Amino acid sequence: MTMTDPGDVNSGMEEQIRAAHTNTLVERMGIEITEATPQRVVGRMPVEGNTQPYGLLHGGASCVLAETLGSIGAATHAGPGRIAMGVEINATHHRSATSGYVTGVATQVHGGRTLTTYEIEITDEQDRRVCTARLTCMLRDI
Repeated sequence: MTMTDPGDVNSGMEEQIRAAHTNTLVERMGIEITEATPQRVVGRMPVEGNTQPYGLLHGGASCVLAETLGSIGAATHAGPGRIAMGVEINATHHRSATSGYVTGVATQVHGGRTLTTYEIEITDEQDRRVCTARLTCMLRDI
């Protein structure tokens, strides 16, 4: 995972996010985080390498991007000494993407003490909606 614009993420958080995703699916899929706060997380992912046999962005890849962004937001919302665990995700795939990058924006819908929910909008390079997802995470003390 790479942080493409570290100015949007404080240095401590940047290192924490990077360390948490080293040698994981997030890194293998080429997901880059460009902004991270409890209220909003932005990241992008290449279509190439994340396709189904027909050359279209795999729906599961969209779900991985959505869950990654929502989970980072949830963990940031939870704060130190707490963890976030995804308990539900759903996604609607609106159109295909065949090249370039898709960008996801996770926006906090609910931020409670034990549950937090994010809506994630994924768009292509022409700013057309590819997928809409919703992720709910349970927050627990370590």
